[in-house]
Amino acid sequence: MKILYLLFPFFLLLIQGAAGISLVPGNEWRCKHEGGFCTFLTCYHPYHIYERHSEFALCCLC
Repeated sequence: MKILYLLFPFFLLLIQGAAGISLVPGNEWRCKHEGGFCTFLTCYHPYHIYERHSEFALCCLC
């Protein structure tokens, strides 16, 4: 039973961290409005990073 007291804070931190990873719809709309596209982790040549949606999601623009 004592392990439940240790697992509960771990799950709370896990859920809190996962909440910030999702794309914000306004950022995705703004990226496409500027003529860019959203991608995961990197932009390939000739595109460069215009802005970041989250830690892993990027807006690429030529």
